[in-house]
Amino acid sequence: MTEFDAGRAQLSLGTAAARNLATTTKTAPQMQEVSSRWLLRMLPWVQVSGGTYRVNRRLSYAIGDGRVSFTTAGSQVRVVPAELCELPSLRGFGDSEVLEALGNRFAQREFAAGEVLVEVGRPADEVVLIAHGKVNKVGSGPYGDEVVLGVLAGGDHFGDETLAGSQGEWEFTAKAVTAVTALVLSRQAFRDLVNQSEALQAHLRRLQDAPKGPQNKYGEAAIEMAAGHAGEPDLPGTFVDYEIAPREYELSVAQTVLRVHSRVADLYNDPMNQIEQQLRLTIEALRERQEHEMINNREFGLLHNADLKQRIHTRTGPPTPDDLDELLSRRRNTQLIFAHPQAIAAFGRECSRRGLYPLGVDVGGATVPAWRGVPIFPCNKIPISASRTTSILAMRIGEDNQGVVGLHQTGIPDEYQPSLSVRFMGISEKAIISYLVSAYYSAAVMVPDALGILEDVELGHS
Repeated sequence: MTEFDAGRAQLSLGTAAARNLATTTKTAPQMQEVSSRWLLRMLPWVQVSGGTYRVNRRLSYAIGDGRVSFTTAGSQVRVVPAELCELPSLRGFGDSEVLEALGNRFAQREFAAGEVLVEVGRPADEVVLIAHGKVNKVGSGPYGDEVVLGVLAGGDHFGDETLAGSQGEWEFTAKAVTAVTALVLSRQAFRDLVNQSEALQAHLRRLQDAPKGPQNKYGEAAIEMAAGHAGEPDLPGTFVDYEIAPREYELSVAQTVLRVHSRVADLYNDPMNQIEQQLRLTIEALRERQEHEMINNREFGLLHNADLKQRIHTRTGPPTPDDLDELLSRRRNTQLIFAHPQAIAAFGRECSRRGLYPLGVDVGGATVPAWRGVPIFPCNKIPISASRTTSILAMRIGEDNQGVVGLHQTGIPDEYQPSLSVRFMGISEKAIISYLVSAYYSAAVMVPDALGILEDVELGHS
């Protein structure tokens, strides 16, 4: 620019000054926290008029096969004594001193990848707790080839039936997939403690003498019937027994108090209503928290309410088509899969590695990835651990389908959206208007196989 150009007088009104007389075009307030919230959109919602939802089931005789927890001090690992009650033989046993003594009898063993923990055909004379690492249960196929029967990981255990029962032989080989830390208790060490503890002797007698009727493969009380008979035989009588103490789900709540100064509400409502915009963004945040709680809440969240028999581990680390096939095989009519977006990307990489390119499916006008025709929905509320692992959920939905359902209550006072109320709380002495915003919700699993989880899904593999 020359000196002549710089000194030339302005010939027209500049844009900066002209904006003082212009009306701007505005957007409604935006927020990054809003996600697709597929879980809230896809779950069928059941009206819970009384605030509590009871899930009645057939009586089940299945007893503890849960996971145990450990404490670590340097390289030394110990089982939490109270967690030993998760073993079937110790379910309901409450003598803390005996449990402490039993926990001290476990010996720590380290196994490298490829090493064998137990071998098929050898005497089954110990219980093994997996503290860290991954183990394959290996058996023989119909033609003598090696097949993987299952995958065990931290918190899992096997061999506990040998504690109180008669000694048999291992029906599988347990082989370390990664470096494994295990705690092992010999049958002899357990029997020595039994001989010293009258409380433990009495517990084992009660367990052995406890009445247990015939049951089906799911552990439910059997319904006797006859089939394929001829003539006029006596038909068996039967009845369907129910759980005495069924699970009840109470509606949870997410709440906040929205505050707006009366001066803002009076003077700055054109062209957009300030209270409406404040409410809209607050409700979006509440719904995001609602979905987070329905995934992660320890009381009713789906990650914590899946049956332990419906939790499986990846075979190698990243989510492969084989892993998702096994996840789907655990239940009839799997309808939805939910995964963190990074887990979906990891699954896509594994498919590409194998030359597989699954087709997506149309859901409400949106195309989502799918496997075996089951849509895979992104859900960023599923956590990713510090070690870069996450979980993938698969479910059947609907009350009539014995699946997973969302719980809410419509028709509540001052309802603004279904099961969400906005209640005026008054105006303070500082002229601040307050509104109580409340969302009521929960989730329920009708039967155990309605929900399954693929755990230890690694995201870091390239």
